[in-house]
Order: sequence, then structure tokens, then C-alpha cells
Amino acid sequence: RGVIAWEPVWAIGTGLTCPPDVAQKVHANIRDWFVKAYGEKTAAETRIQYGGSVTPDTVKELMSQPDIDGCLVGGASLDAEKFGPIMNFQ
Repeated sequence: RGVIAWEPVWAIGTGLTCPPDVAQKVHANIRDWFVKAYGEKTAAETRIQYGGSVTPDTVKELMSQPDIDGCLVGGASLDAEKFGPIMNFQ
């Protein structure tokens, strides 16, 4: 099993979050690449995380996307009130 993370370059340190539908398209393309390179089983077992200003306000929409398997949390992880709802998201 592998885990990778994708974050838009323009989101690094900006506080901006990629629209969930756009992030989904990128994650689907990454997963399709894994299918072609390693097969369906490996692609399905690979966790693809989204990074890029994940907040309590954005986590639900991001995690509702079928190819976003988790979040790589940056700055929000430094604030317990912000990180708690992200970490406990179900």
C-alpha cells in the first residue's frame, strides 16, 4: 500500500483551497496513471491525499470526492480548534 499527496503549487502558503471538483479531476488522473502503470489493484490500494489549505470549512467537500482519500493538513494542524474537526472528520 502506498500513500501520495497532491497540492497545487499556487496553494502553498496562500490559504487558498482548490475547488473540490478540480481537485477530484486531478486525483482521478493520478489514479488513472496508477491503473496504467501498476494495475487496478495497486491503484485501488493507493491512498491519494489532498493538501492545500485544508480547513474545517473545506474538509467535508474535499472528502466527498471519490478519489480524494485523505487530507495532508498544513497550517491548520497548528491550531487545535481547527485541526480537531479535520482529524475527526468521518
